[in-house]
Amino acid sequence: MSQKNANKNPGRVYESRLKSLRKLMRQADLDAFMVLIPENRRYLSGFTGEDTQFDESAGALMITQSILLLVTDSRYETQAASEAPLYRIFCYKEGLAKAFPEILRILKPGRIGFESIRMSVRDHGRIVEEIRSKKNPVELVPIEDLVERRRLIKSRAEIDAIRSALNVAESALLSVSDHIRPGVMETEAAWSLEKEMREAGAESLSFPVIVASGPNSALPHAIPGKRCFKSGEPILIDWGARLNGYCSDISRTVFIGKPDPVFKKMFDTVSDAQKKAIDAIRPGVSSRVIDRIARSHIEKKGFKDRFGHGLGHGVGLAVHEGPRISPLKDIPLMPGMVFTVEPGIYIPGLGGVRLENMVAVRKEGAETLNHLNLSYSFEGF
Repeated sequence: MSQKNANKNPGRVYESRLKSLRKLMRQADLDAFMVLIPENRRYLSGFTGEDTQFDESAGALMITQSILLLVTDSRYETQAASEAPLYRIFCYKEGLAKAFPEILRILKPGRIGFESIRMSVRDHGRIVEEIRSKKNPVELVPIEDLVERRRLIKSRAEIDAIRSALNVAESALLSVSDHIRPGVMETEAAWSLEKEMREAGAESLSFPVIVASGPNSALPHAIPGKRCFKSGEPILIDWGARLNGYCSDISRTVFIGKPDPVFKKMFDTVSDAQKKAIDAIRPGVSSRVIDRIARSHIEKKGFKDRFGHGLGHGVGLAVHEGPRISPLKDIPLMPGMVFTVEPGIYIPGLGGVRLENMVAVRKEGAETLNHLNLSYSFEGF
C-alpha cells in the first residue's frame, strides 16, 4: 500500500498493527490483551485521550482475536467513538474494576494479558477482587513490551511526523535567538522557546524546556532558574515539540562571545563523539557498540567519568521509548528505528556541554533528521 493511500485510509494502518499484535498474543497464549499505556492506546486505535496523572486513566483497549473494545468514561465517550471507529465503545460509570465482570461477559477470555508497567498494585487488586467475587475463572497475566516491540520500527509516515515536530522545534530556537544575550534569565529564555513552539503549531511540549547556563549546565536535567546569561559561558538548551502525537528532542550548547578554552575543548570533543557514533550506525550493529564509540572518544580526550548517561533513546509517540542506546542495552539496530544521539560532558561547578541530534536507521546507515547545524550553535547568536 502506498504512503499516499495509507494517509487516506488510516483504518488500514490500525488494522495492520492489530494483525501484528494478535499474532504476538497467540504466541503468548493470550485470549485477550488489555492496553493501558496512552501511547499504545493511540498507536492501536487512534484514540488520543491522555491520562492526566498516574492514578487517573482515559481508558483501556480490550483486544481479542475477534473483538475490539475501547473502555472509557463519559468524559471521553464521544471523542473515543470519533477517533477509534474500529472499536466498540464501552462506557463505565464506576471505574474499570467495577466494570470488569461485564467486560468479561463480552470478551469471554481465559487468559488476559495486561501492561504491568502501567497497572498499579491497587488497581490490580481491585480487578482481582471483582473477578473472584463473580467466581470468574480468568487469569491475569503481566506483560511487557508487547506493543512496544512493534513501535521500535517506525513507518515512513511516522518518521515524517517526527521530522515535522523536529522542524517546529528547530525553527522555534532560531526565532528566539534574540533572547540568547547577556542578562537574560534562564526562565525567560525557556518561556520564549515554549511560547514560540506553541504558536508555531505544537500541540504540546515533548517535555519541559531545559535552559541551563554556566555551572547549571553541568546538570543534565537542570530546571531553568533566575540565573542570567554571561558571556563566554555555556548555555545548554534541551527542548522538543509534540505535533500530531509525535515528539522531537534536541539539545544544543551555545556560547555568547568567545568561550573559555576548556569549554571549546569540551564542545569539540562532544561534537566529534557524536559524529563518530552516527557514522557507525547501520543495521545489525549493536546499540552498545554505538554507545561505546562515543564514550571511548570522550574518555580518550581526558573526560573519563564525565559522561554519565546513555548515548540516546528512541523517540516517537513517547519522548523516551525504545531502543535505548547505552552500556546497559544490547540490541541490534534495524531500519526504521529513530533515536537520539546525545553525548555530553558535565563538570560540576564549572559547566557542561551536550549536543543531541535525532537519527533514523536506514539500510545504508544513519539519516540525521536535524537541520540545525552544530557549528552554528558554537558560533553563538
